Amino acid sequence: MGQVWTGYDQRLDRRVAVKLLRPDRVAGAEAEELRRRFVRECRVTAQVDHPGLVTVHDAGTEGEELYLVMQFVDGADLGDHLAEHTPYPWEWAVSVAAQLSAVLSAVHAVPIVHRDLKPRNIMIRQDGTVTVLDLGVASVMDSDTTRLTHTGSPIGSPAYMAPEQAMGGAVGPYTDLYALGIVLYELLSGTVPFDGNTVLGVLHRHLYEAPLPLGRLRPGLPDGLEPLVMRLLAKEPQDRPGSAQEVYQALAPLLPPRGIPRGTPLDPARPFLRPPGARAPTSPPPWTTSN
Repeated sequence: MGQVWTGYDQRLDRRVAVKLLRPDRVAGAEAEELRRRFVRECRVTAQVDHPGLVTVHDAGTEGEELYLVMQFVDGADLGDHLAEHTPYPWEWAVSVAAQLSAVLSAVHAVPIVHRDLKPRNIMIRQDGTVTVLDLGVASVMDSDTTRLTHTGSPIGSPAYMAPEQAMGGAVGPYTDLYALGIVLYELLSGTVPFDGNTVLGVLHRHLYEAPLPLGRLRPGLPDGLEPLVMRLLAKEPQDRPGSAQEVYQALAPLLPPRGIPRGTPLDPARPFLRPPGARAPTSPPPWTTSN
């Protein structure tokens, strides 16, 4: 149904990412739903202006294809980066989670729910800053907004899906906070808390099983970090933190201190010291190689 390509904007001399969707490959009413969802993605993504989100440059149609032209992000997705550094140094995990909290705070203010936050939708740039991708399954939190899913058919990725989302119920900012908790748990432990051989099996665990305490998988975490993750993974939305801003404030005291010399090899804090938009360091980050 869709592909993402690297493209080149000849008019403005820049690399871009081009997302293509083919509604003709979907039969009947579902094709029209895909078109509506695509238009929604374009409008929703363009509403949020934050350095931690991709910028939309253009959108339109070419024959039967729908296209969305976006900012090209030079980096690796968080899933690939985690695979090379499993488990993350906890300083890295805290820095990624703090940046994601800032992005979610801006998204929720629109108001939008991302609904599919996961490592494959998160890019780590060369300087260690985080960019969130794919608001394509986002839901604008207006009471009169038509749902873009069939009743009882949740949108999202099972391993990162909140219990209320798994049940096909109402979603809100608290749904994204649950997914953030899953991502942070995975960064710290190297594995998601709920896994299984079938989608229904995974969703059942989200609904009824408690996650294994992080301390058993990753001893030595700083005080306050494990309780925060467990709050994010609460089954009931009201038991989770009240907002993404609250999560950021809880993570802020754990952020690595600034001023560590850049020359320190493989320093776990260095890639994540820089705020979004800051000038990139002259030396490559520790996960890159140079000839």
